[in-house]
Amino acid sequence: MIEPSLRLRRAIHAADPLLVRRILKSHPHLLHNPDTSLPHPLHHPADYATGLSNTSLHLAAFLGLVPIIKVLLSLHHEADGISLNEDHQTPLMLASRAGHTDAVHLLCTAFPQSIPKRDIRGRDAIIFASEGGHDTCLQILLTFAPGGPAECLGNKDVDGNTALHYASSNGHLLVLRTLLAAGADSEVRNVWSWTPVAYSATVQAEVYFKGLVGEVERRRAARRQAEERGTGGGVRVVGEGEE
Repeated sequence: MIEPSLRLRRAIHAADPLLVRRILKSHPHLLHNPDTSLPHPLHHPADYATGLSNTSLHLAAFLGLVPIIKVLLSLHHEADGISLNEDHQTPLMLASRAGHTDAVHLLCTAFPQSIPKRDIRGRDAIIFASEGGHDTCLQILLTFAPGGPAECLGNKDVDGNTALHYASSNGHLLVLRTLLAAGADSEVRNVWSWTPVAYSATVQAEVYFKGLVGEVERRRAARRQAEERGTGGGVRVVGEGEE
């Protein structure tokens, strides 16, 4: 007889929401079911969401299983707050890292306050999406970011690296464009005083990055000039006697 906690994790891996619901109906205390088992020695724990006290929601988010996520949320998985594993990573971080667009959208909709949360190394969901080159996930995160994207884009890891550093070092050109368009600072420096462009994966990526920065600066300058001239796209109230 397989113990219920293992059966629950197997049901999640099997993407069987009905079985997950049935197991939790019989064993409601297993809702979070943190996995404390040791990972396989040949793999990093994060690769399979094991060994880091990841909850049921962490596992479902890592695998991008939206129907399972919906079942867990309907049973109030996050009623006591956002779940954190041993590295203080949220389910949203794991979904963003894996590039599961639908799972990221669902979790952002339900818990936008989890977007700026940071793990023990200072990384947030935006950094994970940028590192993996998941541009659609990144756009969703920036759209739902509490207070707008500007605050989150300033987040740095323990080495002072921003999402722009991660995108640059991994050569993710679409992500670079998205981050810069959202207002990321191209001149920010990490603890070694390196800017994001210094980590460009290739010479071509560096040229592209510098071109993007120049394009963004030109647009900002044009917008400032338009605002100074009063032609910045503002709305004018029309009086009753005007056409």
